[in-house]
Parts: sequence; structure tokens; C-alpha cells
Amino acid sequence: MNDIKERLVNGLIKENPTFVLMLGMCPTLAVTTSAMNGLGMGLTTMVVLALSNAFISLLRNIIPDKVRIPAFIVIIASFVTIVELLLEGFIPSLYDALGIYIPLIVVNCIILGRAESYASKNPVIPSLFDGIGMGLGFSFALTCIGAVRELIGAGTLFGLHIMPESYIPCTIFIMAPGAFFVLAMLTAIQNKIKLIGEKKGKDMSKIQSGCGNDCLNCSDSGCTKRFYDEKAQEPKTRRIKGEEEKEHA
Repeated sequence: MNDIKERLVNGLIKENPTFVLMLGMCPTLAVTTSAMNGLGMGLTTMVVLALSNAFISLLRNIIPDKVRIPAFIVIIASFVTIVELLLEGFIPSLYDALGIYIPLIVVNCIILGRAESYASKNPVIPSLFDGIGMGLGFSFALTCIGAVRELIGAGTLFGLHIMPESYIPCTIFIMAPGAFFVLAMLTAIQNKIKLIGEKKGKDMSKIQSGCGNDCLNCSDSGCTKRFYDEKAQEPKTRRIKGEEEKEHA
């Protein structure tokens, strides 16, 4: 249970894909013209991420190491196709709004990154919840960005008029530059929270900066920065130790 909770908190806060790791920027900036679009894109990605993580973890001992990346992409693409067809059939309005960004989920670095760094090395249940946690973090970030852009740029929130009739929408916020403005603003707020926490003596090292540890000697198998093969780590480590022994000799 603690491992499941840690996976969810990790995706939502410690390694939030958007605000912390700065991954998946293409859909983040492109589809967040409204809160509903952001939420729809985030939940769609979460479903693909959770299912692909679970399936890749289930097959982690079967997939040959040399073809693991192509195998991961095939699995991810299969789930993306299923989700795309379901959206087209049951939620056509969201399907039309997200457009080309639905099939582009296949090449979203968040999904492939979690498959490579966590799902391929861990059991099914933790991998499933790792995908859910990362997906929820991505959904939260996209919904926040979309909500701010929609509120300032159109005076509405989830399609409902919030601002008074006298409010003049700042339409630049629902255009491309607005996405950068809002992302920068929300990231700045997060940095401020981090500084306040550090002044209070709290450990904020894994918020915003991700991880400051040496990846080669890192013991966190779920860290998204570990995009290397652990099997290749051992010879490299032995080689470095051998060179150090020669220098001392």
C-alpha cells in the first residue's frame, strides 16, 4: 500500500511530468485552450500510460532486451488506437478538439520514459499505479493551464461564464503565446512554494529540480532520468574502478 501511495504522490508532486520534468510540452502547449480540452487530453494519456505500463511490466521478462524499445512502441500504439477509436465513437466532440494530438500520444516521451525506466523493471501493480500517478499529474497540469487560459482568454471555465459581462477577454491567452505565459506563471508559483518550503526547513529537493543525485549510482529504479540499461551499468562501473586502482598503483 505504501508503494502504491508513493507512486501516486511521485507522479502528482515529486516528478510531475509537466511542472517538474518538463516532458510532453507539445500537447501541453497545444491543446490547453480550455480546461475541458486539457482534462480530456490528460485523462486520455493517463489511460494509455496506465495500461501500457501494466502490459509492459507483465511482459518484461519475455521481451528481448535488444528490441525492447520497438516492442514498447507497438504496445503503446495499440492502446492509443483503442482509445482513439473509443473517443471517436463515444466522445466525438473531444475527439475533434484534440485532433492529431491523440495519435501523437504514441511518441509522448512521458509514456515511453515510464515504460523504459519503471515498468520494464518492476511488478505489474506498482507499474500500473505509477502510470496512474504520472497520468493524474499530467491531467492536473493540463487542466490548470487550460483553466487559466480559458478564464483569462474567454471569461469562461469548463464552458460556463464566470467573468462579469463587463469583462473584456484577453484573447492572446487562448492563442499560442498564452500557453507559454501561463506555463511560465504556474512554474514560477511552484518555484516560490519550493523556496518557502526550503526556508521552513522542509526537504524540497525533489520538487522542480527533479533529482540532484548521481544517476550512475542511484538506487531509485523509478526515477525518470534513468534512461540507461542497468545491465550495461555493471561493466562500466568495473571499468571505472579498474582505472582508479591503476592510478593508485
